[in-house]
Amino acid sequence: MTEPMKSLHDARRASQISVLRVLYGAYVWTLFFVLALATTLAVAILPGIERRRRLARATARAVLRLAGMPVVLKSQERIPAGQCVIVANHASYLDGVVMTAALPPRFGFVIKREMSRMPLAGVLLKRLGSQFVARANPNSGTGLAQGAADARRMVRNAVNGHSLVFFPEGTFSPIPGLLKFHTGAFVTAARSGCPVVPAVLRGTRTALPPKTIWPRPSRIEVEILPPLYAVTETNGHATMGLRDRARNAILLELGEPDLSTA
Repeated sequence: MTEPMKSLHDARRASQISVLRVLYGAYVWTLFFVLALATTLAVAILPGIERRRRLARATARAVLRLAGMPVVLKSQERIPAGQCVIVANHASYLDGVVMTAALPPRFGFVIKREMSRMPLAGVLLKRLGSQFVARANPNSGTGLAQGAADARRMVRNAVNGHSLVFFPEGTFSPIPGLLKFHTGAFVTAARSGCPVVPAVLRGTRTALPPKTIWPRPSRIEVEILPPLYAVTETNGHATMGLRDRARNAILLELGEPDLSTA
């Protein structure tokens, strides 16, 4: 094949791939919005938070399976039978859907407060018992006060036996790697006396990369790591130690760069 013909062939192939990607993306987003709308309407009237969470879990699993994104949960037996706090790396907007599909329905999610104001998602998340927290803003006295109030509420929920899921990075990076962890999840666990369970998410960055709306079929894994317990120390070091041990465990198994010093 001559060079001009090869270039033309490559251009046609790239065009075909682009068309297929757009068609696949349109299918996935249509599937997602139709099932999300139906689930939100059902959750709005369904009594009992356990029932609502079971429905959300079934919907999340159906969406991911039909989208060609099968979820594999590894080492599920490491999740304690009692209350706990699960912390996971954050790589994509899919992460919450994946964790909803993978985890038992007794878990509630801790989510940034802005999500509560989104018309569809806000209603769904509130009815599923999600906990909303303000983003940290050291330059705002109001933000600090709200953050302290949110932290106290998280502790009360944990003390009352609720199991929670945090993404302690608070956001995700456009490049692979693990950002620094905020302390909220670890304060909650240390003060309530429940274990922190690190979890590693793999494949969501490939399935829905940051800064794009076009998903891709991909195998997704959620691996549960051994639970960690706070060590009694003074001057708040128990919380910091718990945070660092959880982050190191995730970083080791994730196999991506450490972005905390970037």
